[in-house]
Amino acid sequence: MARKLRLEYPGACYHVINRGNYRTDIFRTPQTKAVFEACLFEACEKSGWLLHAFVVMRNHYHLALETPAGNLVAGMKWLQVTFANRFNGWRKERGHVFQGRYKALIVEEGDPLGLVCHYLHLNPVRAGILAVNGLADYRYSSYWYLTHPRRRPPFLQLDTALLTAGNLADSPAGRDQYAAFLNWQAEEGPAGKSKAYVNLSKGWALGSTAFRSALVHDHALVAHTRAWELIGAQEIQRMKWSTMLAEVLQLARLDQGRLAHLPKSCPEKIAVAAFMKAQTQASNQWLCDRLHLGHPRAFSHNLTSYRRQLQLGDPLWQSLTSGYAS
Repeated sequence: MARKLRLEYPGACYHVINRGNYRTDIFRTPQTKAVFEACLFEACEKSGWLLHAFVVMRNHYHLALETPAGNLVAGMKWLQVTFANRFNGWRKERGHVFQGRYKALIVEEGDPLGLVCHYLHLNPVRAGILAVNGLADYRYSSYWYLTHPRRRPPFLQLDTALLTAGNLADSPAGRDQYAAFLNWQAEEGPAGKSKAYVNLSKGWALGSTAFRSALVHDHALVAHTRAWELIGAQEIQRMKWSTMLAEVLQLARLDQGRLAHLPKSCPEKIAVAAFMKAQTQASNQWLCDRLHLGHPRAFSHNLTSYRRQLQLGDPLWQSLTSGYAS
C-alpha cells in the first residue's frame, strides 16, 4: 500500500496529530509531557517552525504549526525519533512509542488556522478534564503560555488565535476576551461541542474550496491521489472532474447558468455527460447533480439511448473528442 503523501512547500501550515502506540497513555505523567514539550520546542528551533498552538493530552498530541522552509517531514522525524529515544531511555524500554505515522492536515492561513488553534486550546475541555475557566492551569498547552507571556519562546506565535477570535490584543484585557470567546466556542461554536469540530481532525486539507483547489492545481496532486487518504483522494478527484467539466461545457458552448433550464434529456447535456464518462470515473450521481440530468436511473437510460442512436453521428461528440486536450 502506498504511503500517504506529505505535501510540503515554504509557508505551509498544518494540523499535526499523533497518538501513543495502541492508544496507550504515553503522556500520563507531567514528566513525560514536559519531555515532549522540550523536544517540540527544540524541533521548532532546529527547523525554523512557527508554532501557532499545541496541546499534549494523556495519549496524543496536537500541533498547529507553520513551516517557513517547507520542512515538515524532516522536522517531524527528528521530533518523534528524539522523543521516542528519550522516552524509552528514561523508562528503560524499547519499541514503538507512537501508533504509526502522524497525521498532517494542510491548513489555510487566517480563520481556518485560527479555528484549529481554538480547537486545540479546548481539547482538555472536550475531554472533560476541566472547564474553560480552568484552562489557564493546564500546563502543557499553548493556552498556558498565552497567560504567561514572559515564558513564551519566540517561535510560539499566539497572535493567530487572538486575531481570529475578534482581532484581540495580546494584553490582559485581550486575554480575558479570548477566554470568553473560548467559553462561547465550548458551548456553541464549531471548535467546541458542535459536530463541526470533528472535521478539524479529518480529511487532507482545512480551508476554503478555493484554497484546496489551488493546492490541487499548484502541486499537481491528481497524479498521486492513490497515495492520499480516501477522503482526500476523493476530494482531489472531484476537483479534477469539476475543472474538466467547466472546460468541456465551454467547448460545447453550454452556459452553466442555463443547464437547469434545459430538458433533462437534452442531447447536448447527454453528450457532455457521455464524454465525461469516457474520460473520467465521474459517477452518474455527480454528473446528474452538476448537469441537471434528473435521477441517475433516468440518466442511465438516456445515456444508453444516446450511445446507441446519436453518439457516432453527433457533431458535438465529434467536436469534443477531437477538440478537448486532456
